[in-house]
Amino acid sequence: MAVRAGGHNQAAMNGPKEKVLTLDTMNACVKRVEYAVRGPIVLRALELEQELRQGVKKPFTEVIRANIGDAHAMGQKPITFLRQVLALCVHPDLLNSPDFPEDAKRRAESILQACGGHSLGAYSNSSGIQPIREHVAQYIQRRDGGIPADPNNIFLSTGASDAIVTVLKLLVAGEGRGRTGVLIPIPQYPLYSAALAELNAVQVDYYLDEDRAWALDVAELRRALCQARGHCCPRALCIINPGNPTGARPPSPPQNLIRFGERLFLMSDEVYQDNVYAEGSQFHSFKKVLMEMGPPYSTQQELASFHSISKGYMGECGLRGGYVEVVNMDPAVQQQMQKLMSVRLCPPLPGQAVLDMVVSPPEPSDPSFTQFQAEKQAVLANLAAKAKLTEQVFNEVPGIRCNPVQGAMYSFPRIELPPRAIQRAK
Repeated sequence: MAVRAGGHNQAAMNGPKEKVLTLDTMNACVKRVEYAVRGPIVLRALELEQELRQGVKKPFTEVIRANIGDAHAMGQKPITFLRQVLALCVHPDLLNSPDFPEDAKRRAESILQACGGHSLGAYSNSSGIQPIREHVAQYIQRRDGGIPADPNNIFLSTGASDAIVTVLKLLVAGEGRGRTGVLIPIPQYPLYSAALAELNAVQVDYYLDEDRAWALDVAELRRALCQARGHCCPRALCIINPGNPTGARPPSPPQNLIRFGERLFLMSDEVYQDNVYAEGSQFHSFKKVLMEMGPPYSTQQELASFHSISKGYMGECGLRGGYVEVVNMDPAVQQQMQKLMSVRLCPPLPGQAVLDMVVSPPEPSDPSFTQFQAEKQAVLANLAAKAKLTEQVFNEVPGIRCNPVQGAMYSFPRIELPPRAIQRAK
């Protein structure tokens, strides 16, 4: 019997079409991703805010967001110079306005000159605008006491998070017991656990010592590494410097961590380098420590260090600007990193522009210098005062204990539940 072409397909389409993409057929790695910073608690907060707007009576009048370091959302004012230059870059007609200082106009003009079509709306090179990468290298060299930095080893990124995930993508390989393991601190910033789950890598936990102000102990690193070797191939060590979310000061002595990690790729998350509050403590980049140790460490130890405009005194989270500097990376792998970044085309140009001002702020002879310094120091002093206040208030509450907040932008209190409450929960 002859069947008309397409008749069977037409009959099939008359029935309900099964979804191609379901929870059973989707990428299993994505289902394993958890990101508590924007997870169920945040969704519940959104529901509560909606109910408050609708007039539903609650024993409170507002929801305070404490889940994420979003400085401007919590009332921090933008630094004037950063926003002036950004405004000029976004709307160059303002360059004729008398309302902007001359150094802001000069900076905006130099940034626009480096952009295609003299516009922030153009793409840049995948690794970022070249003059801005050069300014980042100069900033790192000044910060590290004259140790050289090569612009060719610097990649601008969509915040630090994007650069961290890019480096993890390069590191992750293997299957079964050969899967890549990455050592991360616990408590941790959940970007790391989420990215490792998505990439199907093995999360190797090392625990910070709460009783010693969240100290990082090499013996604990050794325990975690030895235990991990039984079920994966540890290849990288992540260090958050200063500590997030524990509020710990920069790890000391960093030389011991570098010696421990000589067979691992070292990732140093340094986005809080401006936020060090502990008396007598200061930030030292792992790049600086590594170079001062000399050969063989300075010539062989692979390192990627990350910075961002989202924290510090800037708080420009939404503009998504950051960078990664790689040290002693295999040149062939570095080319692959360049390729991987080119898939995303380029980081947002407004974020690149603000990063340029952060790494190359007004000079003492510039009209904007005095106001810039005053605003910067006011923000940092305010954050330090809040860090102290947070610790004090937590420790006044029965059943809550909190270490001194010595750096970064978070505290990590311990809540001790009474035995009767634990029994009731059971």
